Parts: sequence; C-alpha cells; structure tokens
Amino acid sequence: MSPRARILSADDVARVCRRLAHELIEANHGAQDLVLLGIQTRGVPLARRLAALIEDIEGTAVPHGALDVTLFRDDLGSRGPKPLHETVVPVDIDGRTVVLVDDVLYTGRTIRAALDAVSELGRPARIRLVVLVDRGHRELPVRADHVGKNLPTAYGDRIRVLVQDIDGEDGVVADEVGPDGSSDDSSDTDRQVRP
Repeated sequence: MSPRARILSADDVARVCRRLAHELIEANHGAQDLVLLGIQTRGVPLARRLAALIEDIEGTAVPHGALDVTLFRDDLGSRGPKPLHETVVPVDIDGRTVVLVDDVLYTGRTIRAALDAVSELGRPARIRLVVLVDRGHRELPVRADHVGKNLPTAYGDRIRVLVQDIDGEDGVVADEVGPDGSSDDSSDTDRQVRP
C-alpha cells in the first residue's frame, strides 16, 4: 500500500453513509425505537450523520449520542493514559435498538468495550453495529451488522477515517507503516497492530 493512499473520497463516504442509513431502516423495519451511539471520537459525527439521513428518509427524528469506552478497555495498562471523552445518551435505552457506530473495525476490542459500556447504561432489546470500514484481523469474535467498506489489509497498514467535523474533510486513507511502527502522519485515528 502506498503512503497516504486514498481509499474513499468525500463523495464515496456520503454514498456509503446513505446506503448504511437505508440498511438500518430496512433491518429495523423503520426508524422507531432506534438509538444511535457513536463511539468516541469519529463514531460520534458518523452517528449524527446517519441519524440525519434516517430522519430525511423516514421523517422520524432518531436520538443519537456519544459513547466513551476508555474505562471499559482491556488494554488500559498497555496503552498509557488516554483523555476521557463525554458519554451522552439522550434517551433511556431499555427495550430499544441501540446502534453502535464506529469508524474502523479492527481487532474487536473497542466493540467489546462498547458492549460493556452499554450494559452499564441499561438493557436494550438488541444492539447492532455499524462501521464505516472493516479492515479484518479480529482478535475477538466480533462482526459488524452493517459495513460501509470491507477493506483487506496487512497488519502493517494504518487505516484512517477522516470526518469533516474533526479533520476538515471526509475520506478514508491508508498509510504504510514502517518496520518500527511509524508512519509519516500519525493521529488518534490510527488503527495498527500493537507492538
């Protein structure tokens, strides 16, 4: 993979989000009882975008919020201190369909932490998972219900989702990681194998 290869353009991301919104509506038989929770950081604007698309399509407002899974991670000791983000759940989730939204599905550990976090908030009727990119290399038995783009990768590849609200542009890029684990461009969206 060449350094900073563009995988999805802003137009591609817009099309993928619209398709994912339609898939969610179809799987749920409408927008009733849906709650979208974006996993901090880039899952939050993606959840907000999907909620707006569903409202445009169905004419029904969909509650959406943010979920910080930092304290539920199983690698807190090996990752070092991370800043905590806000968890915002706009409605009671008991009996509802909670849709977790994340940018990249990789090892599955973030999603495991998200499931633990949701269980602390209530007892939904079901939980679905939507990801913009599934890059494989799972360490846990986790699978997304709705995937924007399946992207076969090597362990050494770094996949980054860019969102307008945070990065000033939408897109998905891949950077090749050097033998020492470094790349030319590093951010908190990096999804690479741990040393």
